[in-house]
Amino acid sequence: VQLQASGGGLVQAGDSLRLSCALSERAFSSYALGWFRQAPGKEREFVAGIVWSGENTEYADSVKGRFTISRDGTKNTVYLQMNSLKVEDTAVYSCADRMYGRSWYDYTEYSYWGQGTLVTVSS
Repeated sequence: VQLQASGGGLVQAGDSLRLSCALSERAFSSYALGWFRQAPGKEREFVAGIVWSGENTEYADSVKGRFTISRDGTKNTVYLQMNSLKVEDTAVYSCADRMYGRSWYDYTEYSYWGQGTLVTVSS
């Protein structure tokens, strides 16, 4: 299983970006996909996640109301629409796939990872 994240870039505060995470295939055990981010000097943190069935989503408090996660099961692709971006959203964003019963927030419980895409928000 390979994950390809894309869509990052340099934007100004208040702008929007849409990230995509495309999977080459879905593993038999695949249950959900999450977005994480890591800013320089900081730990990796959970941003948002979605169950492949689309029945459940999860958001970090810091992005609730600004970010929206969605998926296209026919394309094995998950999107992260990021609106009202803030300088503190600057980070490398990565997507990862996990099995059923794992934690949204613990990145060690994700099985497959993409390479990350850089989002830079300027003031």
